[in-house]
Amino acid sequence: MTTLALGNIRPDTSIAARVYGEIRSAITATNLYDIAEADLRLDERELAARLGVSRTPIREALLRLEHEGLVRAMPRRGYAIARKSKAELLEIIIVWAALESMAARLVAQNAPSGAIASLREIFASFDGERIAAHLDEYSEANLRFHWRIIELSGCDTLQRTAEGILIHMRSIRHRTIGEKKRFERSIVDHMHIIESLEARNAELAERLVRDHALALATHVDANDNDL
Repeated sequence: MTTLALGNIRPDTSIAARVYGEIRSAITATNLYDIAEADLRLDERELAARLGVSRTPIREALLRLEHEGLVRAMPRRGYAIARKSKAELLEIIIVWAALESMAARLVAQNAPSGAIASLREIFASFDGERIAAHLDEYSEANLRFHWRIIELSGCDTLQRTAEGILIHMRSIRHRTIGEKKRFERSIVDHMHIIESLEARNAELAERLVRDHALALATHVDANDNDL
């Protein structure tokens, strides 16, 4: 079973809700396209032991997560974290491109200047050499940047929709950022996106964000044949 980063259960909500929240958070923090297939399996007994609860709330949580598409049932073998096929991932990236590009338009139109400035601050400590030497740190900054655009849109429905596919976008961006030095193009694209937002150019911001995401789809389609 994959080693999930499980934390302590909070005492101020129901056991079922706490167990669900803890497992869900741990799953969404997993880079599921970087781990072996066997490590996707979830063992009810182990989860119960690590969280200090019975298996009943574990089963309830896994059923709920199955409905959300985050886990899948395996006949007579329990559950596993759900990973998408390459074709499904390409569709997810296209949907993300639509969501984030609209978010960028809304940011350019409505977000306070200080909020837009927070996007530039995410990359303040990175230059070409530092990115290459600290790729994991840059990957996390990259992920924060894209999610921050979603947050700054101010559209709750858009954000909730994006949350449904975030685990896959987070994982595939983490997996591919170092492939063929994609990080070099990534930082250039990010700076152009920030400049368009600062200029309040909604059409340009929307196009740049969409093209940036679709470039990821093109890369995955051409290179990640083991998905």
